[in-house]
Amino acid sequence: MDKIDCIKAFVVTARLNSFTLASEELDTTQSAVSKKIAWLENNLKLTLFQRNSRKISLTPAGRDYQQYCLRLLDEMSSFEAKLTREAQSVEGEIKISAPSAFSNQVLTHALKAFMVQHPKIRINLCVSDSFVNLNDHTIDLAIRASQLSDSNLKAKLLFKNHVHYYASPDYVERLGLPETPADLINHQCLTYSLMKPSSDWSFKDSKGTETKVRVNESFSTDSPETLLNMSRLGLGICALPSWMGKEWVQQGQLIEVLQPWGHQKLPMYLLYHPSDYLPVRLRALIDFLADYFAEYAID
Repeated sequence: MDKIDCIKAFVVTARLNSFTLASEELDTTQSAVSKKIAWLENNLKLTLFQRNSRKISLTPAGRDYQQYCLRLLDEMSSFEAKLTREAQSVEGEIKISAPSAFSNQVLTHALKAFMVQHPKIRINLCVSDSFVNLNDHTIDLAIRASQLSDSNLKAKLLFKNHVHYYASPDYVERLGLPETPADLINHQCLTYSLMKPSSDWSFKDSKGTETKVRVNESFSTDSPETLLNMSRLGLGICALPSWMGKEWVQQGQLIEVLQPWGHQKLPMYLLYHPSDYLPVRLRALIDFLADYFAEYAID
């Protein structure tokens, strides 16, 4: 038997926990699916499924093999897509969901470069800082500053945001600089409401020990741009990615505070539906963004 065909039958069966449903999805017979699984088990000398009269379930070895097979099929799909891209054009619409500030200041530059390479691509960018269900909104790709708990999505790390802490010169003149994170309880802090809990900020000391501080939360919003503007106006201290605050520090409109303390790092993930057969245009954009942000300067 063809081992790749058997692996694909195993992956579908493991996802659906049913030989019957797997045979329907694969457009074959239940007997054919069962034979492919049996061939794999004999080849591996392992039992992949526990079987009884009512249901099947993965064994511990089966779960480990499932993860291996998913990686194998994803790598194969990626390589074959690379070969296909060299032989045909990338075209069609890609619908993306991404946070507002990141879209405006960072992502647009990457998308422009991708669209210059692939002029037949159409991008539909949905800007939102809230969680967006990919199924409900027919989203192809989502970019988020945390890994979602939904295990049905694939998550590819793009880069890590380095969070810095900023205040305006006017604020510092009036209320002074905090010397340690503990001093923030005596300062006005501007928080991002979509981070839960929004009033808990993380720091690392010189030994790398992480400390969480409950700050004095005087203003909260779900908009990073609003946090930046309110901090520039002197309302308080905000926590933002360095790519948002750096320009204003250079212009003298913001001061970075608590610099001796290590900065919190928030991962930025690219999320998409797992599939053995991703459209070429999606695979092209996923690979492009991974390469683009591998060179991205975070600090």
